Amino acid sequence: MARSSVRVAKRPAPVRARGASHPPGESGPRRLVTRLRRAWDRPLTAYYLIFGSSLLITVLGLVMVYSASMIQALQLDLPASYFFRKQFVAAVLGTGLLLVAMRMPVKLHRALAYPILAVSVFLMVLVQVPGIGRSVNGNQNWIYLGGPFQLQPSEFGKLALVLWGADLLARKYDKRLLTQWKHMLVPLVPVAFMLLGLIMLGGDMGTAIILTAILFGLLWLAGAPTRLFAGVLGVAVLLGVILIKTSPNRMARLACIGATDPGPSDQCWQAVHGIYALASGGFFGSGLGASVEKWGQLPEPHTDFIFAITGEELGLAGTLSVLALFAALGYAGIRVAGRTEDPFVRYAAGGVTTWITAQAVINVGAVLGLLPIAGVPLPLFSYGGSALLPTMFAVGLLIAFARSDPAAKAALAMRQPRVRWNTMRRRVKARSSGER
Repeated sequence: MARSSVRVAKRPAPVRARGASHPPGESGPRRLVTRLRRAWDRPLTAYYLIFGSSLLITVLGLVMVYSASMIQALQLDLPASYFFRKQFVAAVLGTGLLLVAMRMPVKLHRALAYPILAVSVFLMVLVQVPGIGRSVNGNQNWIYLGGPFQLQPSEFGKLALVLWGADLLARKYDKRLLTQWKHMLVPLVPVAFMLLGLIMLGGDMGTAIILTAILFGLLWLAGAPTRLFAGVLGVAVLLGVILIKTSPNRMARLACIGATDPGPSDQCWQAVHGIYALASGGFFGSGLGASVEKWGQLPEPHTDFIFAITGEELGLAGTLSVLALFAALGYAGIRVAGRTEDPFVRYAAGGVTTWITAQAVINVGAVLGLLPIAGVPLPLFSYGGSALLPTMFAVGLLIAFARSDPAAKAALAMRQPRVRWNTMRRRVKARSSGER
């Protein structure tokens, strides 16, 4: 029997439109998810997230500092823009530090670790010298520089611990010493406790909590075993309980968690009025500059409780936008730390990310009444040049680390006009020779 000579026509392959990055049959939501996933996986995603989110947080912070501080400035017989101008100068200087830090090679960052630590320790010792150190709100942690300018050395202690701790752990990692618990703890933990002791001499427990978070972040990234991690955490918690129990002021702050009434002696006044400010903002706020609580009701409206004024004037939409920017910055920092093969970059990026996210969580948690008021500013957002300068330098560190990735280097090189022109010229030559 003869075989059938009927040919089965093959179904033509679907033609994909030029420039399309998805199959033709993909639905709209799936297409969007695919595009977002591909954009998320690009080499420069972390670079743009860190740069963009930190810039937006700083600019929005300047706007809110001006809005939240004008009434207090007028009450002190100062120009309405007094605090804003100081913050703007600090932001300009901080931007310079950020640009310098992002252009510095990783080796130079490591070389600066010990000098920054030494200078920070020296300044924190000077804080305790009578006539040089100054007490603000009961905390002896400021150095008077003359005129309206003051310096808080403990803020630079955070940067010092990140850089020095990352360099120390990286050198021990290269020598394969981190498998021994004594090399993981010594001298990292003793030096960190020395910094904590100098800070606690001035009574600034909020900054001490941030420094403790940085220490735990470094130990976690170094692969500390659970027992060792739990032991250090147990000692820190025990010391914290003792410090809180021996201070009536700290006990009063702890009692104000979740408070809805100022109390008989108004000990929870600040916490309650922070909640009032957030509650009166609604979804879209009362309008920029239209806060009621900043008219003498809410203490520290432009520093520790600027997030409450943001909620009152910009509403839930404004506060969620600020939180989303911090989440993007934190994610990008984790991505930089997770994708690098350089141990110093991993530890330093993780330390900076721990520092900024922990401080943001503690500040926002206090404003929401979920945590005790620790007296720490919202990073890049609250008023205070001493806090802004080292934080912007730390952001510059993250940007430098994101740029140091080989794929990111290649992508940035392709964006230079000369490289792009040479690439286009080579493609044209290759295409013309192929046609011949």
